[in-house]
Amino acid sequence: MDLKSQINLDALPKHIAVIMDGNGRWAKQHGKPRVFGHRNGVKSVREVTEAAAELGVQYVTLYAFSTENWNRPQLEVTALMTLLVETLRKEINTLNKNNIRLKAIGDLKKLPSKTYKALLEGIENTKNNSRMTLVLALNYSAKWDILQATRKLADAVAQQELNSESIDETVFSNALSTQGIPDPELMIRTSGEARISNFLLWQLAYAELYFSPIFWPEFRKANLYEAIIDFQRRERRFGKTSEQLIKS
Repeated sequence: MDLKSQINLDALPKHIAVIMDGNGRWAKQHGKPRVFGHRNGVKSVREVTEAAAELGVQYVTLYAFSTENWNRPQLEVTALMTLLVETLRKEINTLNKNNIRLKAIGDLKKLPSKTYKALLEGIENTKNNSRMTLVLALNYSAKWDILQATRKLADAVAQQELNSESIDETVFSNALSTQGIPDPELMIRTSGEARISNFLLWQLAYAELYFSPIFWPEFRKANLYEAIIDFQRRERRFGKTSEQLIKS
């Protein structure tokens, strides 16, 4: 039985978040510069995005560039930003062909102007697509996200637009950059690293975590299927007991 046929399409995670890790180490294994790994990682992005859309997953969020990534060598950062522009412009037709909408989260205005412009063009050119939403986390930090939400709510209270006692989980969630996007139910991280790395800390509170030993440039549809099958084997209790779930 092939992997895809083992997936229960009625129990798919609505939202899958992915930390695409291992590009640099994969390139090093092949005796190439780190940028070679990032370029080859684009194929994995295409495969995983298309596979998720084919299955019926509604949202996929890719951790494309963290605020901490600015600390990498300048040559790599510049190459990454150039690659982002190239990829965004090349993949618009693929996104439209697959009816996939592009969105982005993060401190986007601090991106280089060419990158920001290409991103806005991609978002505008795919805004009417409805099959799946692909969210790019760019210049993103979960701590930044929580802080900007806190400031936004504090300003609303100061302006007497909001009562502090009315701030609950829903109100706070709506102040985050992921407003309107359901929390991820499955988070995948490649390359064998087992940490969240400042990614969607609030939103991942109840996500199932899946750590793959495979470097991102080698991650393919079959690997995504394996992650979803693993997710579907787990019991999601949300604080309840197994017996309570059976009764409900």
